[in-house]
Formats: sequence, structure tokens, C-alpha cells
Amino acid sequence: MKKYAYIGCLGFIAVITTEFGVIGILPQIAEHYQIGIDKAGWLLSAFALIIALTGPFMTLLMSGFDRRKVMLAAIAVFLLTAVVSAMSPPFWLLMLVRILPAFLQPVYIATALSVAVSGSDKKESNKLMGIVFIGVALAMVTTVPFATWLASVWVWESSFAVQAAVSIMALMVIYFQLPSMPVNGKKSYKSELKILSKPIFIISTAMNFFMITAWFSTYSYFADYLNKAKGMDGTMISYMLFLFGIIGVFSNWIAGKMLSWSVSKTTALFLSGTVIIPFLLYFSGDSMPANIIVIAVWGFLYSPSFQNASTYMISSVPDSLEFANSLATSFGNLGVTLGTALGGWMIVTKGASYNPWIGFVFGILAFCMIILRSILEKRAEKKKIIIPCR
Repeated sequence: MKKYAYIGCLGFIAVITTEFGVIGILPQIAEHYQIGIDKAGWLLSAFALIIALTGPFMTLLMSGFDRRKVMLAAIAVFLLTAVVSAMSPPFWLLMLVRILPAFLQPVYIATALSVAVSGSDKKESNKLMGIVFIGVALAMVTTVPFATWLASVWVWESSFAVQAAVSIMALMVIYFQLPSMPVNGKKSYKSELKILSKPIFIISTAMNFFMITAWFSTYSYFADYLNKAKGMDGTMISYMLFLFGIIGVFSNWIAGKMLSWSVSKTTALFLSGTVIIPFLLYFSGDSMPANIIVIAVWGFLYSPSFQNASTYMISSVPDSLEFANSLATSFGNLGVTLGTALGGWMIVTKGASYNPWIGFVFGILAFCMIILRSILEKRAEKKKIIIPCR
């Protein structure tokens, strides 16, 4: 039902604003707390690491609860985080409250996707999931750049006020527009964990991990990269985030349509950005017009990454949508953690201009996984062919 998909999309905007809203203000946070940019980056990577370590288990644990209550509880925790963070607490407390919503983020995403496709035709499921995932791009075009711009002209704490406002809106819409949705029963751990023994699913998981690592080695430090490598100021960076997001909304819509046609080809097409973008960023140099064009291409190819990764993994085990998606979220965020850590290390040791080449390496690894899965699927198809006896 499209209404439920749009409700899930709004909540996703709140989730993404909280998780990635710090990207544009990491330099200001580092300056405020007198710490290195790599240490400030842990506000993003620690969040992602918690998701990676606990996501699947939290999803299974919450699978027996009313879906509406689960979504409300998750967004309420995100709201609490935003309110406390806006008070500029000590760095250890800021880190702590950043970690709390991470436990429920994959639960929210898996539940929202499940609610969106409930009762729908299988042909429509990718489109409905695409609507939910558009929340990522919408956050990138609205709340994330707005929060970055507001922090650049006022104080960095105002960024968290934006996050709080979006979370309140999502809470109200879920509370008033989404009916009670009890589940028939809690899924067993044994029935769900069996997908971990399937080679194609494992390879798909590795592709997800490598792809997200590739993108986030640079994207996690989007503001720092554009400042140090391209000489942009805070205001211009907020404009670039806005452009990035505008393109991303269109890109997610296109990807949702294309995934209904071919999951593997669509994933490969958008993954190509991890290999192409480093060269484009290198050759664009200090030219502002060229950099604007490259950032637009970057936004187009990057934005559907989580949607593509989840759909790619789910397509290998279509009967385990919620658990497969929680694993996609977990390993995707493990990629965020590694990408952020490697990106921070590269900035400190070599310089921000080298970060895109980390993405190049992991992008190649992701392509290898797509090729390997294709080979295994063709072998499996051949085994299914039965030669009739004459």
C-alpha cells in the first residue's frame, strides 16, 4: 500500500538525518571539542558499527511485536538523541547518545519495508521499497544540507535541532496515520539463520559490504573533502549537499524502476561510480563548474546504494525479506564503519584528496562479487535442467 510506503519514507528521513546529519558538521564538532577529524568521524562510524553488530539480532528480537509500536519506539529514541545532542554535551555523552538509536535503526528499516509491501503484489514490492528508500535521498536534499547550512551560519548544535524537528513530524504521522499492525508470531531463529548457509547470499552480502565501504571512504568526509581538496567554504558545501540530494531523489526513483527490470545490472550500473568518480574528481581539479558536474554525477550514482544493496541481497533469499534486509543494513553499516575509519586515516596520513582511491579499490572488489554471484547462478540454473529420456 503506497500510503504505508510514504509513512515509512518519512520515518526514514528522520533516521537518515540523525545518522548522516553529522557529516556536514564534523569539522565544526572537531574544532569545538578540540579533537582530530578522524576522532570526530567516530560519531558516524560508531553508530554504523553498532548497527552492524546488533542489527540482525535486534530485528529478530523485535519481530513478534506490533509493527506500529516498533516504528514509534525507534523514532522516539532518535528524537531523544537529537534533543540531548543539541545541548552540546561532553564528547563522551554525545558519543553515547549517538549510539543508542543505532540499536533500533535496522529494526525500523526492516519493519518499514515489511509494512510497505504487506499485501502487495510481488511485482510492486520493489517499487514500494523504492518509495521507502527515497527517504535517504530526500534527507540528502532537504534536512541534511539545511542542517549543514544552518550550522554554518549559526552554531553547530542547530543541526541537531533540525533532526529533532523531523523526528517529531515522523512520530506524529506514524501515530495518527498508521494503524495497529500486530504480527501472527515471532519468527524462529533457526528458520531465518538458514540463509547464512547459502553461498549466493554470502557473496551478495560481501558485495554490499565492499560497495558501501567504497562510497563512504569519501562521502563520510564530504564536507572535509570539499573544503581541503576542492577549497570550498561551508556555505558552498551546503549547496553541494543540496545538489547531491536533488540528484539523488531522481536517482532513487530511476533505480526503483530499474530494479524491477534487472537487480544485478542495475546494481552494477550504479556501482560503476566507485570506479569512475575518483578519476572525475582528480581531473576536475580546482574548476568549480567541473566540480559541480562531478558532484551531480557522484550524487546520481551514490544515492541508491542502500536501496540497491538491500534489493540485491533480498533477491537471493526472497522469502526472508525482513531478516535479509536487517543483514543488508548491518553489513552496509559495517561498510560505513570501515569506509569512515579508512577515510579518516587517509586524511590524517596522506590528505583528503586521496580518499576517493580507497573507493576505487573496494569498488573493484564489489564488482568481483557480482561476477562471482553471476557465475554461481548460471551453474545452479544448469543443474536444474533435466534432460528428458527418449
